[in-house]
Amino acid sequence: MTSAADPDSSLDRQPEPGLRADAERNRERILAAARRLYASHGLGVSMACIAREAGVGKATLSRRFATREELINAVFADRMHAYAAAVAEALADPDPWRGFTGYVHAVCAMQAADRGFADVLTMTFPAAKALEERRTEAYNGFLELIARAQATGHLRADFTSQDLVILLMANAGVVAATQDAAPGAWRRLVGQMLRAYAAPGADLPPLERAPTPTALYRAMIRLARPAPGTGEDTERPDGR
Repeated sequence: MTSAADPDSSLDRQPEPGLRADAERNRERILAAARRLYASHGLGVSMACIAREAGVGKATLSRRFATREELINAVFADRMHAYAAAVAEALADPDPWRGFTGYVHAVCAMQAADRGFADVLTMTFPAAKALEERRTEAYNGFLELIARAQATGHLRADFTSQDLVILLMANAGVVAATQDAAPGAWRRLVGQMLRAYAAPGADLPPLERAPTPTALYRAMIRLARPAPGTGEDTERPDGR
């Protein structure tokens, strides 16, 4: 029988450094692949597609990230931090209305830069606790931002936090449809919505020029094409 102090005991044996390094490399490859695919195609990309992009097997991916929510939490941790920081920056602005409009534009710009993050902001992931904590932090700050902007008389009194959620849903759709064909279309949407939120006399940023009919037609064609890795045959019902 081997004693507890025996260096050959399996209880005391540590993973070989090479194995730890390989596991970390695989994790980073998976994260890099997920970032690329989510940014280009949104969260509809399957776990199987991410594994192929990373050059690992599905079993390896599952060892590193047991669920889709774990992977999403890891991929978007830094972006959710920036999302919460944007609220703090807006609250620090001595002009509450300028802080409000700047925040709305900043968040929609984050969506435009990353289709996956556009989806994250319009979905909930109860199992991704760190991500949801940041979301709650940002939401509470936004409630204060609304109250301050309304107190100045520049933000309409009937504006609510749900209106931002609606805008983010609409912006996610615009970003998905126009990403290549008319990449500035989201700015036009945000500008028009800020005009809808503003009380009479409020200062507003210049309105982005509308996309051309040709650009919108290309966007409509793009919408009809299925995103890679989203077919039923590439992913099991549990998201793996």
